[in-house]
Amino acid sequence: MTKQVKPAATIEQHVDLLRSRGMKVDVALAHQWLANVSYYRLSAYWYPARIMESNGRRRDNFLPGTTFKAAVDLYEADRKLRTLVHDGMERVEITMRTRIGEALCIDDPLGYADPDHFRPSFDHQKWMSTAHRRISRAGRNNEAIKHYRDEYDGKYPFWVLAEVLDFADVSLLFEGLPAKKQLEISEGLNIKINLDELSKNQQRKAITQPPLVRWMEQLTVIRNICAHHGRLWNKSFAPAPTAALRTQPEFALLPEGQSQQVFGALTVMAYLLRVTSPGTSWPDKVTRHIKNSFLPNPLVRPESLGIPSTWFHSL
Repeated sequence: MTKQVKPAATIEQHVDLLRSRGMKVDVALAHQWLANVSYYRLSAYWYPARIMESNGRRRDNFLPGTTFKAAVDLYEADRKLRTLVHDGMERVEITMRTRIGEALCIDDPLGYADPDHFRPSFDHQKWMSTAHRRISRAGRNNEAIKHYRDEYDGKYPFWVLAEVLDFADVSLLFEGLPAKKQLEISEGLNIKINLDELSKNQQRKAITQPPLVRWMEQLTVIRNICAHHGRLWNKSFAPAPTAALRTQPEFALLPEGQSQQVFGALTVMAYLLRVTSPGTSWPDKVTRHIKNSFLPNPLVRPESLGIPSTWFHSL
């Protein structure tokens, strides 16, 4: 039998409900937050404080000492982390646009339009259809698109097209490149795998599809989550392989096998930003934020961010 959707509750009813389940609630604080953020959105942040039963299910009641303030502090920490990630992701995205453009356009600024420049498995026609939609979407307001449409019969060099592509488009284009081009771009970003430390199967994977491909896929997901104000803390993302990257000392803190939580992505972003923006303060800002805003919160366990027990200094 289909369940009926629960009726909406007032802020006062939500406060009473939380208190009946054992949460300590500052009424003024709750009114401010529930009026502007919503009960449903905040509920993800107090979820770990719900008592765990022996069968693995969460009860509605909270652990003793759970406070509404801890939940909103965690929400704020997550919001500020999204801002930091968005800032770092902008530089990663522009770097990838530039490096892919250099790889594709060394002989022809329209090289991206030639399916022979990509893997046979890459759906080039579908990608080009997406690119044309991006051009059409930007055409009314983008002066460069207007210029090349009117003066060059709609032939757009990649460096013009790249300005209207989404990060997902760029990531997918990178995935479609031949392994040799992917490896050139990866090594240009100082990602150099020590194949001798890998098994034969891991070597094959690292050669046929360098690990940065899957990491770009994960970063695309995280970037979109940030753009839509989603949660980074206590969330799993598209898995990215770690064995090949872990052959470099800078990636030693990545988990073995694969990485699905935000700490892994932050580690990779920090490395890329140090390479592309020497002297960047971004890694230090993220490190301080995690240490000062996440880890002291009673609702946070290091594992909920993917932080290994060996981490204690910086990303």
